[in-house]
Amino acid sequence: MDVRAAVAVEKGKPLEVTTVQLEGPKVGEVLVEIKATGICHTDEFTLSGADPEGIFPSILGHEGAGIVVGVGPGVTTVKKGDHVIPLYTPECRQCPSCLSRKTNLCTAIRATQGQGLMPDGTSRFSIGGKKLYHYMGTSTFANYTVLPEIAVAKIREDAPFDKVCYIGCGVTTGVGAVLNTAKVTPGAKAIVFGLGGIGLNVIQGLKLANADMIIGVDINPERKAWGEKFGMTHFVNAAEAGKDLVPQLVNMTKTPADQIGGADYTFDCTGNVNVMRQALEACHRGWGESIVIGVAPAGAEISTRPFQLVTGRVWKGTAFGGARGRTDVPKIVDWYMEGKIQIDPMITHTMPLSDINKGFDLMHAGKSVRSVVLL
Repeated sequence: MDVRAAVAVEKGKPLEVTTVQLEGPKVGEVLVEIKATGICHTDEFTLSGADPEGIFPSILGHEGAGIVVGVGPGVTTVKKGDHVIPLYTPECRQCPSCLSRKTNLCTAIRATQGQGLMPDGTSRFSIGGKKLYHYMGTSTFANYTVLPEIAVAKIREDAPFDKVCYIGCGVTTGVGAVLNTAKVTPGAKAIVFGLGGIGLNVIQGLKLANADMIIGVDINPERKAWGEKFGMTHFVNAAEAGKDLVPQLVNMTKTPADQIGGADYTFDCTGNVNVMRQALEACHRGWGESIVIGVAPAGAEISTRPFQLVTGRVWKGTAFGGARGRTDVPKIVDWYMEGKIQIDPMITHTMPLSDINKGFDLMHAGKSVRSVVLL
């Protein structure tokens, strides 16, 4: 079938919106009509050429929502008409990783997914008879896409596509890093480095966890109002603090009863390895945990003095907020519909597929929190 898609022809070039061909679902696969998709920094990371797994030509996009319009043989957990969110982190519930209950990183289709292919080693997309690669197993920058059954989360039908598509990555990653990875305790002191789409959702997660002190750190002073809108209690301009940033943060967290200072939890949402070090060193001696969420450029390395770790600080990484997609994503949709978390204010721009490159421009200029493409 013919579908409209934004094709990443080669790295560093704008996406090309055109008609491509999509083969129907095979065994264990579903055909989804994508109604809305967010533009995420990870899409830009790949498009720029910085992603070591980036493959071209491909159809990017991993933050979508839509309706199942067809199913292949053997599909039992979703049916035609179901509303779903595609999952770049699937949940097969059968692989060693899923069965361990120690991680959300399902390995059932990891090998082929990283190659831009479906589980059978082929692609469903083509243009002029030439293969196009899938992206993160989702390829939501198309008005129709094919996904493995284990890579879609069934959601309630009254949830608006143009809002809950954001749960396909940004919301779940930020909120989940707090609740699943860090397991933040009530009354905690926390610092969030980077108040973009992920950072604001970390703040939402901290508010849900009843953190007492939520410090936001950013180089853009305009982010102060955004952070406060979602529950931030204090703001620090990293550009103004300069080399004194970590001491300033530690001092802010001191109390008469605890003159050591430092946060119980810190979160890096920047992907900058220097900021990752600052986040760790702003943790409390003895028990502070620093969660790395941001994706660093290929080949980048993090470092700190061993003293920071042997005195009890912990560095942790997280992917998709530690969420198990088919299990947790529907719950987060419910939280949004019940007013426990906000999404609407973060959708700062919407546009048709034909204007998708404008969404990337807005992101580059720092003028958007999240742009959503309506398909």
